[in-house]
Formats: sequence, structure tokens, C-alpha cells
Amino acid sequence: MEEVKITGEVEDIIFQNKDNGYTVFSLTTEDDEVTCVGVLPQIHSGEALEIRGEWKNHPVYGKQLQVQYYEKSMPTTQAGMEKYLASGLIRGIGAKTAKRIVEKFGETAFYVIEEKPDLLTDIKGITYEKAQRISEVFREQHELRRAMMFLQGFDISPAYAMKIYKKFKNRTFDIVKNNPYRLADDVLGIGFKMADKMAANVGIAEDNPNRVKAAVKYVLNNAAANGDCFLPKEKLIEDAVELLGLHPLTVENAIRELQVDSQLWQERLEESGGDCVYLNYYFYAEMAVAKHLLELSAEYEPADADTIARAIERVEKETGVMLAEEQRLAVLEAMSSGVLIITGGPGTGKTTTINAILRILQEEEQEVVLAAPTGRAAKRMTEATGMEAQTIHRLLGISFVNEDSRRQSFERDENNPIEADVIIIDETSMVDIGLMQALLRAVERGSRIIFVGDVDQLPSVGPGNVLKDMIRSERLNTVRLQHVFRQAQESAIIMNAHRINEGQEPALNETGTDFFFMRRAYAEEVVWTIQELVTKRLPKFTGCDGLQEMQILTPMRKGILGVQNLNQVLQGTLNPPQKGKREFTFRQTTFREGDKVMQIKNNYNIVWRCVDKWGRRTDEGTGIFNGDCGIVLSIDTDKEMLRVAFDDGKIVDYDFSQLEELELAYAITIHKSQGSEYPVVILPVYSGPPMLMTRNLLYTAITRAKKLVVLVGLRETVSGMIRNNREISRYTGLAHRIRNLYDFMHGEGDIE
Repeated sequence: MEEVKITGEVEDIIFQNKDNGYTVFSLTTEDDEVTCVGVLPQIHSGEALEIRGEWKNHPVYGKQLQVQYYEKSMPTTQAGMEKYLASGLIRGIGAKTAKRIVEKFGETAFYVIEEKPDLLTDIKGITYEKAQRISEVFREQHELRRAMMFLQGFDISPAYAMKIYKKFKNRTFDIVKNNPYRLADDVLGIGFKMADKMAANVGIAEDNPNRVKAAVKYVLNNAAANGDCFLPKEKLIEDAVELLGLHPLTVENAIRELQVDSQLWQERLEESGGDCVYLNYYFYAEMAVAKHLLELSAEYEPADADTIARAIERVEKETGVMLAEEQRLAVLEAMSSGVLIITGGPGTGKTTTINAILRILQEEEQEVVLAAPTGRAAKRMTEATGMEAQTIHRLLGISFVNEDSRRQSFERDENNPIEADVIIIDETSMVDIGLMQALLRAVERGSRIIFVGDVDQLPSVGPGNVLKDMIRSERLNTVRLQHVFRQAQESAIIMNAHRINEGQEPALNETGTDFFFMRRAYAEEVVWTIQELVTKRLPKFTGCDGLQEMQILTPMRKGILGVQNLNQVLQGTLNPPQKGKREFTFRQTTFREGDKVMQIKNNYNIVWRCVDKWGRRTDEGTGIFNGDCGIVLSIDTDKEMLRVAFDDGKIVDYDFSQLEELELAYAITIHKSQGSEYPVVILPVYSGPPMLMTRNLLYTAITRAKKLVVLVGLRETVSGMIRNNREISRYTGLAHRIRNLYDFMHGEGDIE
């Protein structure tokens, strides 16, 4: 859409979010009065604005100008000055006082307020102290206005300009002119490339040390976003050189300086074949996790095998379920180990084993706490055990986190530990190194911790490969459950999952099966088939609802079979526009009442509540996390608010300016499905990048289904994924650290 430019005077502020600057206001131009929306922090009635933006049609309010950039100038007419001062800008100046100031000083009123505040004491009701306070606030507003205009000169959006100014205040100008790379460190969302563009504009040299150091940290942060805790030094230098266009020696010098400044850690890890470079946070996180695990593991008291055997017999008699030998071993180890890992694929009895452990612990009157990484995984754990489970974040008591913070902080730690004799963590493969560090900090010596998970699932979204590294270290008690039970053998989903994991072809379309394959030669046919499945064939075949109980999982985000396109198609199929069904378009996404949505970033501060069927509040707290799914309950365009009911019962109100945190979830990536289960899973298998079309991605997808799996696409793609056993390799050092520290503690080696 074509960009337009208009000028006018702010007539009225209709709505303004003080935290992020999102504003709805009317602007009086020479010809008309225009409704404008956008991030315009600290604008006030009476100000003159020049705006650039695009026209949008609001479903209720009609034509509005979406502001992309703006410039404002102080009002110059007495009427404009009076309106500006009376707008609520300065506490203590209402309409009457504003009128008196302008009548007294005329067009010099702003000069008097800023430079000669003593003269304001001539106005009735303004004391000397009040005059100074008025002047101070006015100057701050003036400084903010200058900073916003200054930053917009670098093509910084108003939203980011506001973040920068809130962080640095009157130091903004000096920092941008001398070292804009500080913005990349201190302001969330300002990356190296944005800071680098600003640096070029102010004439900072390409080989400036601040630029090179910022590039090194940028490369390492990008690696962390892809799951790596460190990078081999050679790769780090290679990537930084490509980014900067400078000599490798310049980058090596920057790495050395950052290490001297205690921002990086460099060491030789034999497993990786050379020198490795960490951001300090991830190095110390790995060290802390290794230390805590081994300290807890040292609290080992051999259990009386006969006593445990009798307890197991009682459990088997009470439940009518006979435990396999490896399950008995897991129960025995759970009664004696400070740290225990129980791993196994679907149908191998992880839940049965945990329930047996819980029964015995309850007999012993042990205090047990259950937790999982996500709300869905915690809900599944509660249903499977009959005991309340919670998210790890909630167990640790997430603290208020500043919106620019890159790290969460928790109330529970070594000074305020979790009160439990035994802690059981499910879906451990989803736990990244940062969350594991926070969890273990809060487990006091003498408490036992049991980690449960499928090591063959995809690794965590965040940095690290924690469960696999813990097992790979071979220094922590681990029980592998490998026997697939007879009842599980009746499920083609479970048996095919094991076949795929072992590199074998799945059995497809057998009589009475719960695992189907539908061949479709073209991508468009795959889309049409998925539409038909969710609306007609599967509801009739399974009795499951296409919106609530079926989930489309796809390896990719882009393309005809990617998340973005499938969500648009399925929204139109499962939740089409209807009269009386309200909707709101944010950027490229239209949200509609009844839509299936997902939170796509951790928001530690957002408020949620739970209510009973009568609408009475039963619980409340803060924090909604990446991967949480729900349904849009309502959209209120007057209050600029969208309400979501999440699957775990939490209800959250989103301001329209927060909608960047949500996306449609009729189709989601397989990575985002970790920790969840769905009655029906539909998986398009057509084509895609080899790095995505892997065996463990396919394995993870089909193990998300409880009742039915349907693969739609090409059989050769299924076979290709099974052959592609490319593990998602990550640069992590946790296994090495656990081994190294264990051997040192037991006198078998030196700390490397």
C-alpha cells in the first residue's frame, strides 16, 4: 500500500498504553479530522505532527492511518500552547492554570517554563517548589522529544526509540554517536545489524574495536538461538569475518579483549577438536549444572532391595500391573539415588514406573513435587499420576522481569529452595541449560530428583542438549526402559514410532490401524486433503472435533505446506468470518473470535487468571510461555483488547499492541509440539530442506498422537526422512563437564 504523509495538530488522545506508547488519537488537518494509530509515546493534545504511514480499514472504526514514522514540533499558537499544557502532560497544571500561564506569558510561555521557572510564581497557586517541578518535567519532555526525533533519523521505529530512551535517558545522544553497539547489549530487540547501521551513519570506522566485539557477541548469540552453548573458535572467526569483511586477526584480537573483560570464556575441549568460545553465561550455566547434579548424586543411600521388592509386590497387587525387570530397577534406584534418569520411548512404561515410585514414596510419607517444562506437559502429568503437577517456571516462582531482560529470574534458589523430599521432572528433553541451572539451584542437598524423558525426541528449543548430555556423560544413574508392553504393541502409532527410531519402514494402512498414509502427488493436493480430513472425514471416522482435537504438525514455517500458509487456509476452513464474530488484523494476521492461537515468546510479566464455571476467580499469577496454546474468547475493539483461554485454564487479556506475541495455531511446527499430546495428528510429508526432514523430527511428530496419525504426501519423503538420521548436532560441553568433575571428585583425574 502506498505511503502517505500528512500534517496536523493533535486534537484528542483516545487511548494510550503508557508502557509501550501504543496510541490512538485524532489529528486535525487543514481539510479533515483523521484517526491515527501507532507507537507514539508522549504525544499530547495541541502538538503539531508530521506523519508518514499507511491507510488501514478497521472493521469497526473504518479508515485509520497506521503511523510508521512521525515528527512533532511544539505548538506555536497560544491556543495550541494552552491545549498542550492542559493535556495532563505536567502534573499540577490543569486547564485553569494552563490558561493563566499562557495569558500571562503569551508565546514566550514555553521559554519561561524551561529557562525562567522562577517567573511562574507570579501565577496564582504556583509555589517556588511547584515551579521548579513543572520546569523539570517540561525539560524531560523536551529531551524525550529531541531523542525520539534524533533516533528516527536513523530509521529506528518509535517503539524501539522509546525503549532506547527509557534505558539511557539524556545519555542517548552520546551513546549513539560514540558506541551505538551498546544498544545491542542493553536493549532487547536492537541487534547488531541495527546498531551497525547507526554506527555507519555517525561515521564509526569499520574496524572500530567496539564493532568487532559486538559482531563476535552477535554470532555467539545467534548460535545460542539455534541451540548451541559455544562455537568452535575457527567457526566463530569465520562467521564474524563474513559478517564484518575484516581480517581474521582483528576478530581474534576482539575475542581476546572480550575474554579479558570477562564477557567470553575460551578453552580447549578435546571432544570438539580444538578451542571453543562461550558467552560467559552459558559456560557458567554448564559448570553450575554439572556441579549441582554431582553434588545431589553424591547423596546416595543404597536401598534395602528386599524392602523395595515387597513394596513393589504390594503395588502390583493393588494395581494389577506387573512391572518388567527394568521398571523394578528404576523403582529401586529411585528409592536410593540422589539423581536418577529414566528414559524410554512410547509404550515402554515410563508412566507406570513413575506411578509405582509415587505409591511407594507416599507409603513412606515422602513430600513429592511433580513438574514439567510446559503447561500441556504438566497437565498430562497430572492426568497420568492423579497428583498435581506444575510447570517448572511456576514451581520456581518466576519473579517480575524487566521487559528488556534476556534472563528470567526466580524466587526459588539456594536461599529459598523447593520444599520437597523428591522432585520428579517429566519431558526433560525440553529443558534447556538455563532452565536446568535455575531448577538445580533451587534443589537443596538431601532432596532427590528424578528426570523422566525420551532421549530420542528433539532437543530443547533453547540452548543445550541437556537430557542427552546427562546420559552421555555416563556418570549419572540412568535406567533405559526398552521393553514395549503388549497393550502398547496393539497401537500402530507406538510400534511405528519404534520402527522409525530404529531406521525401519513403518507399517501403513493395516486393517483396524491407528496409523494411515494418504498418497498425494502435489502440494496443493496435500492442502486440499488436510482440509477435507479436518472438516469431514476424520470427525466422522473418529468423532473428534477438527478445531479442538486435531493438530496439523509440519516441519516448516514457509512454503505452501508451511505453518504460515496452512494457518490461513485452515482458519478459513474451520473458523470462517461470520456475522457477529469479531476480528482484528494485526500486521499480516487476522485474529478472529474462536481462533486457535499460540504464544510464541516467553512473557514473564503478563497477568493471567483462572475462573470456575460461575466466573469466580480461583487462581491468578503472571507468565505465559512459548508454545502455550489456547482459543480466542473475545475481541473488544473499543478497549483494544483480545482475550485468550489457554489449554491449562489460564485466561489472559492481550492489549492489541501485544499481538506480536501470538500466532494462529491450526498448524504448528513439530518443534513447537514438544511436550504436547493430541488425539489426532495430521502430518504433511512432501518435501523440504534435509536439515528439517530428519528421522527424529518424524519420530517426534508421530509420538504426539494419542488416537490417530495421518501422513499425507509422498511415501518416498517418509522413507527419506527415516534414512536421514542426521541428528540435530549442537555445540554443548555439559557431558564433558559432568565426566571431568566427577572424575576429579573421585580422584580419577584433573579438572581440564
